[in-house]
Amino acid sequence: MNRSRLAALWLIPLAFLLMGARTMQIEDPPPISVPANLSLKEVSKAIRTGLSRRDWLVTRDEGGRMDATLHNRKHVVKISLSYTRQSVRIVYAGSENMNYEEKNGIKFIHRAYKKWIDNTVQDITAALQNASLDKP
Repeated sequence: MNRSRLAALWLIPLAFLLMGARTMQIEDPPPISVPANLSLKEVSKAIRTGLSRRDWLVTRDEGGRMDATLHNRKHVVKISLSYTRQSVRIVYAGSENMNYEEKNGIKFIHRAYKKWIDNTVQDITAALQNASLDKP
C-alpha cells in the first residue's frame, strides 16, 4: 500500500475523533439561590431580566415555571426554569443544530451550550441580587 493511501486511512479515524470533540455531556447547573426577601413575582422579574441580558426569549411564565428559547445564528436552545422563593433551577429542554445526541442514556450537545448556560446563570444570579438590594 502506498503512503498516500496509508495516510488517508489514518485520517479517517482522526476526523471522527475531532467531530466528537465538539460535543460534551449535558449537565444542568446547580440551583441558583434566591435572596430571602424576594416575592415570587420579584423572582420571576429578576429571572426575565437575567435571561434578556443574553437574548433569551421567555415563551411561558406561569406558576413557578418558565420556558425560554435562545436563537444564536442557526442554533436554537430551549430551557425550562422552575423557581420558588428559595431557588431557581435550569433544565435543558431541547435544541436545534446543536449536535444533540443521546448515547447509552447520556445526553451530549455542542460545547457552546455550557458557556451559554454558565453566562445565563451568572446574569440571573446578578439580577436576583440586584432585585434584593433594590428593596426598601
